[in-house]
Amino acid sequence: MTPDLRQLRYFVAVAEESSFTQAAARLMITQQSLSQQITALERILGARLFDRDSRGTKLTDIGALFLPEARAVLDRADEAVTVIRRALRGETGRLRLAFLATVANHLLPPVVRAARERLPDLELSTEETAIGPLVGGLFDGRYDLAFTRPPYVPGLASRTVATEQVCAVLPQGHPLTDRTELTLSQLADERWVMTPRSSWEPWHQKFEEGFRAAGFTPDIVARDTSVQGLLGLVAAGVGITRLGWSAHNLRRTGVVFIPLAGERMPTEMVWRPGNNSPALRRMVEVVTDLAATTDLTATG
Repeated sequence: MTPDLRQLRYFVAVAEESSFTQAAARLMITQQSLSQQITALERILGARLFDRDSRGTKLTDIGALFLPEARAVLDRADEAVTVIRRALRGETGRLRLAFLATVANHLLPPVVRAARERLPDLELSTEETAIGPLVGGLFDGRYDLAFTRPPYVPGLASRTVATEQVCAVLPQGHPLTDRTELTLSQLADERWVMTPRSSWEPWHQKFEEGFRAAGFTPDIVARDTSVQGLLGLVAAGVGITRLGWSAHNLRRTGVVFIPLAGERMPTEMVWRPGNNSPALRRMVEVVTDLAATTDLTATG
């Protein structure tokens, strides 16, 4: 037989108190129960652990040898319990974060910084990706939490972490760059550069709804898969585009951002509802708190 943790705790208490009476009071059990457990422990070990006489209780040589071993076992058991409790609180573990390429520049630094400050023992991996792989990765378990723009697809839980102004992006020298605000309908005669429709169909359906509401179909003359590529095409005078204000950090020259009246763009953190990871729950809490106190479109 092997001693159980209770018997080891009782043994250590008696050794530290040098008294069965005081140890029983400390453990809040009867002295009789304590004596029975120590006797059972001695029977398991095949050795007497205490000498008892009129002067008190003291460890035998075997008991003195056993004391540090018992303490080590109890300490390790306490450590194991602490590890599990921290994991259940979401303070440890591993999370895989995905960032849409258009939000990674301004959102990844504050999110990771907040996680490192509040959950320093949580292991994070981050990846910048396009919307299609991002959504697919949430469903197949490659990612635990993602930061992206809606719309995506049904079946995902989400929470808005930032909302920013949508802007028309014009080349420097364009006649409309002196405006403080524009409407989409004022851009009906412009040439446009946009991402490929295949990049994410739900986005393009939403874009088309906006253009129809403004009374025109855009003349799309070029496409690029990245925001940096679109900004380069605008700077080259190929056409104009529309982006969130945060994208202005990606190119400081050659383009001008003009707010589009009444148009706002959310950024959301998204996860699969069936993911019950405590670390995911804590991370959602951390980012929610961060979003409540920080303009995540202006950080980086």
